[in-house]
Amino acid sequence: MKLHTILGAGGNIGTGLARKLAESSHPVRRVGRNPKPMGSPEEWLKADLLEADQVIDAVKGSTIAYLVAGITYRTKIWETQWPIIMKNVIAACKIHESRLVFFDNMYAYDPAEVGGLSEGTPVRPKSRKGAVRAAIAQLLLDEIEKGQLTAMIVRAADFYGPGAQSSMVHETIINRMKRGKKAQWMYNKDKKHSFTFIPDAVEATAFLAGQEGAWNQVWHLPTSKAYPSAQTITTFLATRLNQDDKIQVLPAWAIGLLALFVPLMREIKELRYQLDEDYCFDSSKIEKAYGLRPTPIEEGLDACLRQE
Repeated sequence: MKLHTILGAGGNIGTGLARKLAESSHPVRRVGRNPKPMGSPEEWLKADLLEADQVIDAVKGSTIAYLVAGITYRTKIWETQWPIIMKNVIAACKIHESRLVFFDNMYAYDPAEVGGLSEGTPVRPKSRKGAVRAAIAQLLLDEIEKGQLTAMIVRAADFYGPGAQSSMVHETIINRMKRGKKAQWMYNKDKKHSFTFIPDAVEATAFLAGQEGAWNQVWHLPTSKAYPSAQTITTFLATRLNQDDKIQVLPAWAIGLLALFVPLMREIKELRYQLDEDYCFDSSKIEKAYGLRPTPIEEGLDACLRQE
Protein backbone atom coordinates (compact mmCIF):
# COMPACT_ATOMS: atom_id res chain seq x y z
CA MET A 1 0.00 0.00 0.00
CA LYS A 2 1.22 3.51 -0.82
CA LEU A 3 1.89 5.59 2.30
CA HIS A 4 0.74 9.22 2.22
CA THR A 5 2.46 11.52 4.72
CA ILE A 6 0.95 14.85 5.70
CA LEU A 7 3.50 17.36 6.98
CA GLY A 8 1.79 19.96 9.13
CA ALA A 9 -1.33 17.90 9.66
CA GLY A 10 -3.17 19.97 12.24
CA GLY A 11 -4.65 22.76 10.12
CA ASN A 12 -7.60 23.15 7.77
CA ILE A 13 -6.12 21.19 4.87
CA GLY A 14 -4.08 18.67 6.84
CA THR A 15 -7.04 17.56 8.92
CA GLY A 16 -9.35 17.26 5.93
CA LEU A 17 -6.76 15.58 3.78
CA ALA A 18 -6.08 12.92 6.43
CA ARG A 19 -9.77 12.07 6.51
CA LYS A 20 -10.11 12.07 2.72
CA LEU A 21 -7.12 9.81 2.13
CA ALA A 22 -8.19 7.43 4.90
CA GLU A 23 -11.63 7.17 3.26
CA SER A 24 -9.87 5.97 0.12
CA SER A 25 -8.10 3.26 2.16
CA HIS A 26 -4.69 4.92 1.78
CA PRO A 27 -2.32 4.44 4.74
CA VAL A 28 -1.84 7.91 6.22
CA ARG A 29 0.88 9.30 8.45
CA ARG A 30 0.09 12.62 10.10
CA VAL A 31 3.09 14.71 11.13
CA GLY A 32 3.09 17.75 13.36
CA ARG A 33 4.57 19.26 16.48
CA ASN A 34 1.58 18.12 18.51
CA PRO A 35 -0.49 15.75 16.36
CA LYS A 36 -3.65 14.24 17.83
CA PRO A 37 -5.15 10.90 16.79
CA MET A 38 -8.49 11.30 14.99
CA GLY A 39 -9.94 7.92 15.93
CA SER A 40 -9.19 6.53 12.47
CA PRO A 41 -6.40 4.05 11.72
CA GLU A 42 -3.79 6.45 10.36
CA GLU A 43 -0.32 6.59 11.89
CA TRP A 44 0.75 9.82 13.59
CA LEU A 45 4.19 11.18 14.35
CA LYS A 46 5.57 14.10 16.30
CA ALA A 47 8.21 16.03 14.37
CA ASP A 48 9.54 19.57 13.91
CA LEU A 49 9.85 20.54 10.25
CA LEU A 50 12.73 22.87 11.16
CA GLU A 51 14.82 19.85 12.14
CA ALA A 52 16.26 18.06 9.09
CA ASP A 53 16.75 14.69 10.80
CA GLN A 54 13.17 14.68 12.07
CA VAL A 55 11.82 15.47 8.60
CA ILE A 56 13.89 12.66 7.07
CA ASP A 57 12.44 10.24 9.61
CA ALA A 58 8.92 11.56 9.05
CA VAL A 59 9.04 11.11 5.27
CA LYS A 60 10.66 7.65 5.37
CA GLY A 61 8.59 5.07 3.52
CA SER A 62 6.27 7.65 1.93
CA THR A 63 5.10 7.41 -1.65
CA ILE A 64 3.71 10.95 -1.47
CA ALA A 65 4.37 13.70 1.07
CA TYR A 66 2.07 16.72 1.39
CA LEU A 67 3.55 19.95 2.74
CA VAL A 68 0.48 21.72 4.10
CA ALA A 69 2.04 23.37 7.16
CA GLY A 70 1.14 26.79 8.42
CA ILE A 71 3.46 28.84 10.61
CA THR A 72 3.01 31.96 12.73
CA TYR A 73 1.76 34.85 10.58
CA ARG A 74 4.77 37.11 11.09
CA THR A 75 7.01 38.27 8.26
CA LYS A 76 10.28 37.75 10.13
CA ILE A 77 9.26 34.23 11.11
CA TRP A 78 8.28 33.44 7.51
CA GLU A 79 11.62 34.77 6.23
CA THR A 80 13.56 32.70 8.76
CA GLN A 81 11.61 29.46 8.90
CA TRP A 82 10.00 28.82 5.52
CA PRO A 83 13.27 28.37 3.56
CA ILE A 84 14.50 25.90 6.19
CA ILE A 85 11.25 23.94 6.10
CA MET A 86 11.19 23.74 2.31
CA LYS A 87 14.85 22.71 2.05
CA ASN A 88 14.35 20.04 4.72
CA VAL A 89 11.27 18.62 3.02
CA ILE A 90 12.83 18.61 -0.45
CA ALA A 91 15.94 16.88 0.89
CA ALA A 92 13.88 14.24 2.70
CA CYS A 93 11.76 13.53 -0.38
CA LYS A 94 14.88 13.15 -2.53
CA ILE A 95 16.48 10.77 -0.02
CA HIS A 96 13.39 8.57 0.15
CA GLU A 97 12.34 9.06 -3.50
CA SER A 98 8.96 10.40 -2.35
CA ARG A 99 6.78 12.66 -4.44
CA LEU A 100 5.87 16.05 -2.97
CA VAL A 101 2.70 18.11 -3.03
CA PHE A 102 3.21 21.69 -1.80
CA PHE A 103 0.06 23.53 -0.74
CA ASP A 104 0.66 27.20 -1.51
CA ASN A 105 -1.22 30.50 -1.62
CA MET A 106 -1.31 33.39 -4.12
CA TYR A 107 1.01 35.86 -2.36
CA ALA A 108 3.86 35.37 -4.86
CA TYR A 109 1.86 36.68 -7.82
CA ASP A 110 2.19 40.22 -9.14
CA PRO A 111 -0.28 42.39 -7.16
CA ALA A 112 -1.01 44.31 -10.38
CA GLU A 113 -2.65 41.11 -11.67
CA VAL A 114 -4.83 40.43 -8.62
CA GLY A 115 -8.00 41.00 -10.64
CA GLY A 116 -7.35 37.87 -12.73
CA LEU A 117 -5.00 35.30 -11.20
CA SER A 118 -4.23 32.11 -13.15
CA GLU A 119 -1.37 29.62 -13.08
CA GLY A 120 0.30 31.73 -15.77
CA THR A 121 0.21 34.99 -13.81
CA PRO A 122 3.72 36.44 -13.41
CA VAL A 123 5.43 35.74 -10.10
CA ARG A 124 6.45 39.27 -9.10
CA PRO A 125 5.65 39.79 -5.42
CA LYS A 126 5.80 43.25 -3.91
CA SER A 127 5.34 42.18 -0.29
CA ARG A 128 7.92 40.52 1.97
CA LYS A 129 5.60 37.58 2.61
CA GLY A 130 5.06 37.24 -1.12
CA ALA A 131 8.83 37.22 -1.67
CA VAL A 132 9.14 34.33 0.79
CA ARG A 133 6.47 32.32 -0.99
CA ALA A 134 8.06 32.99 -4.37
CA ALA A 135 11.47 31.90 -3.14
CA ILE A 136 10.35 28.61 -1.59
CA ALA A 137 8.18 27.73 -4.57
CA GLN A 138 11.19 28.34 -6.83
CA LEU A 139 13.29 25.95 -4.73
CA LEU A 140 10.79 23.22 -5.55
CA LEU A 141 10.45 24.20 -9.22
CA ASP A 142 14.24 24.13 -9.61
CA GLU A 143 14.34 20.54 -8.37
CA ILE A 144 11.61 19.58 -10.83
CA GLU A 145 13.49 21.27 -13.67
CA LYS A 146 16.67 19.35 -12.79
CA GLY A 147 14.74 16.08 -12.74
CA GLN A 148 15.62 15.56 -9.08
CA LEU A 149 12.07 15.58 -7.73
CA THR A 150 8.55 14.72 -8.83
CA ALA A 151 6.27 17.34 -7.30
CA MET A 152 3.40 19.73 -7.79
CA ILE A 153 2.29 23.05 -6.36
CA VAL A 154 -1.39 23.51 -5.58
CA ARG A 155 -2.70 26.95 -4.73
CA ALA A 156 -5.87 28.23 -3.11
CA ALA A 157 -7.47 31.56 -2.32
CA ASP A 158 -8.71 32.57 1.15
CA PHE A 159 -10.28 29.65 2.99
CA TYR A 160 -13.83 29.24 4.21
CA GLY A 161 -15.83 26.19 5.23
CA PRO A 162 -17.33 24.44 8.25
CA GLY A 163 -14.95 24.61 11.20
CA ALA A 164 -12.39 26.75 9.38
CA GLN A 165 -9.41 27.87 11.45
CA SER A 166 -7.57 31.18 10.97
CA SER A 167 -10.02 32.28 8.30
CA MET A 168 -10.58 36.02 7.97
CA VAL A 169 -14.09 35.73 6.55
CA HIS A 170 -15.07 33.40 9.39
CA GLU A 171 -13.65 35.58 12.16
CA THR A 172 -14.94 38.89 10.83
CA ILE A 173 -18.25 37.93 9.20
CA ILE A 174 -19.53 34.35 9.52
CA ASN A 175 -18.80 33.64 13.17
CA ARG A 176 -19.74 37.15 14.29
CA MET A 177 -23.10 36.97 12.55
CA LYS A 178 -23.77 33.49 13.95
CA ARG A 179 -23.30 35.05 17.39
CA GLY A 180 -25.72 37.86 16.53
CA LYS A 181 -23.00 40.49 16.12
CA LYS A 182 -22.40 42.95 13.31
CA ALA A 183 -20.13 41.85 10.45
CA GLN A 184 -16.75 43.53 10.05
CA TRP A 185 -14.27 43.91 7.18
CA MET A 186 -11.20 45.90 6.23
CA TYR A 187 -10.49 48.49 3.54
CA ASN A 188 -13.38 47.95 1.11
CA LYS A 189 -16.57 45.93 1.58
CA ASP A 190 -17.65 46.08 -2.07
CA LYS A 191 -14.65 44.67 -3.94
CA LYS A 192 -14.84 41.20 -5.49
CA HIS A 193 -13.05 38.53 -3.49
CA SER A 194 -12.08 34.88 -3.98
CA PHE A 195 -12.84 32.23 -1.37
CA THR A 196 -11.88 28.56 -1.68
CA PHE A 197 -14.20 26.09 0.05
CA ILE A 198 -12.02 23.85 2.24
CA PRO A 199 -13.72 20.55 1.25
CA ASP A 200 -13.17 21.45 -2.43
CA ALA A 201 -9.48 22.12 -1.78
CA VAL A 202 -9.07 18.84 0.08
CA GLU A 203 -10.92 16.81 -2.54
CA ALA A 204 -8.96 18.33 -5.41
CA THR A 205 -5.57 17.95 -3.70
CA ALA A 206 -6.17 14.26 -3.02
CA PHE A 207 -7.46 13.79 -6.58
CA LEU A 208 -4.50 15.49 -8.26
CA ALA A 209 -2.04 13.40 -6.28
CA GLY A 210 -3.57 10.33 -7.89
CA GLN A 211 -3.27 11.60 -11.47
CA GLU A 212 0.00 10.77 -13.19
CA GLY A 213 -0.49 13.60 -15.68
CA ALA A 214 -0.91 16.22 -12.94
CA TRP A 215 2.64 16.06 -11.59
CA ASN A 216 5.37 18.66 -12.14
CA GLN A 217 2.83 21.46 -12.63
CA VAL A 218 1.14 24.29 -10.75
CA TRP A 219 -2.60 23.96 -10.14
CA HIS A 220 -5.23 26.35 -8.84
CA LEU A 221 -7.76 24.45 -6.74
CA PRO A 222 -11.48 24.81 -7.55
CA THR A 223 -12.69 28.25 -6.48
CA SER A 224 -16.05 29.82 -7.22
CA LYS A 225 -16.12 32.50 -9.89
CA ALA A 226 -18.95 34.28 -8.09
CA TYR A 227 -16.24 36.40 -6.41
CA PRO A 228 -18.55 37.73 -3.69
CA SER A 229 -17.72 40.93 -1.90
CA ALA A 230 -17.79 41.13 1.88
CA GLN A 231 -21.09 42.96 1.55
CA THR A 232 -22.53 40.23 -0.70
CA ILE A 233 -21.66 37.57 1.88
CA THR A 234 -23.04 39.66 4.71
CA THR A 235 -26.31 40.28 2.88
CA PHE A 236 -26.68 36.57 2.05
CA LEU A 237 -26.09 35.53 5.65
CA ALA A 238 -28.40 38.25 6.92
CA THR A 239 -31.28 36.77 4.93
CA ARG A 240 -30.58 33.34 6.41
CA LEU A 241 -30.20 34.62 9.96
CA ASN A 242 -32.89 37.31 9.80
CA GLN A 243 -30.39 40.00 10.73
CA ASP A 244 -29.30 43.43 9.56
CA ASP A 245 -26.80 43.32 6.70
CA LYS A 246 -24.84 46.39 7.72
CA ILE A 247 -21.08 45.84 7.91
CA GLN A 248 -18.48 47.78 9.87
CA VAL A 249 -15.49 48.65 7.68
CA LEU A 250 -12.08 49.51 9.07
CA PRO A 251 -10.62 52.08 6.64
CA ALA A 252 -6.98 52.38 5.60
CA TRP A 253 -6.21 55.27 7.95
CA ALA A 254 -7.49 53.31 10.95
CA ILE A 255 -5.51 50.23 9.98
CA GLY A 256 -2.40 52.37 9.62
CA LEU A 257 -2.96 53.77 13.10
CA LEU A 258 -3.60 50.36 14.64
CA ALA A 259 -0.49 49.00 12.93
CA LEU A 260 1.57 51.21 15.23
CA PHE A 261 0.35 49.23 18.23
CA VAL A 262 -1.09 45.90 17.00
CA PRO A 263 1.43 43.49 15.42
CA LEU A 264 -1.22 41.62 13.38
CA MET A 265 -2.30 44.87 11.71
CA ARG A 266 1.29 45.48 10.60
CA GLU A 267 1.26 42.05 8.99
CA ILE A 268 -2.02 42.71 7.17
CA LYS A 269 -1.06 46.18 5.96
CA GLU A 270 1.38 45.01 3.26
CA LEU A 271 -1.34 42.83 1.73
CA ARG A 272 -3.86 45.66 1.43
CA TYR A 273 -4.17 45.08 -2.34
CA GLN A 274 -5.99 41.78 -1.67
CA LEU A 275 -8.82 43.63 0.10
CA ASP A 276 -8.82 47.07 -1.50
CA GLU A 277 -9.02 45.81 -5.10
CA ASP A 278 -10.97 43.12 -6.93
CA TYR A 279 -9.26 39.80 -6.11
CA CYS A 280 -10.25 37.10 -8.61
CA PHE A 281 -8.59 33.67 -8.44
CA ASP A 282 -9.21 31.55 -11.54
CA SER A 283 -9.33 27.74 -11.43
CA SER A 284 -10.31 27.09 -15.05
CA LYS A 285 -7.28 24.84 -15.65
CA ILE A 286 -8.33 22.11 -13.22
CA GLU A 287 -11.99 22.47 -14.19
CA LYS A 288 -11.21 21.92 -17.88
CA ALA A 289 -8.59 19.21 -17.32
CA TYR A 290 -10.50 17.06 -14.84
CA GLY A 291 -14.03 18.39 -14.59
CA LEU A 292 -13.65 19.39 -10.94
CA ARG A 293 -16.09 22.15 -10.04
CA PRO A 294 -16.16 24.47 -7.02
CA THR A 295 -19.06 24.38 -4.59
CA PRO A 296 -21.40 27.34 -5.22
CA ILE A 297 -20.73 30.04 -2.66
CA GLU A 298 -24.31 29.90 -1.35
CA GLU A 299 -24.02 26.17 -0.63
CA GLY A 300 -20.70 26.67 1.09
CA LEU A 301 -22.03 29.45 3.30
CA ASP A 302 -25.07 27.38 4.21
CA ALA A 303 -22.74 24.58 5.28
CA CYS A 304 -20.87 27.06 7.51
CA LEU A 305 -24.14 28.09 9.15
CA ARG A 306 -25.10 24.47 9.84
CA GLN A 307 -21.80 23.80 11.61
CA GLU A 308 -21.96 24.49 15.34
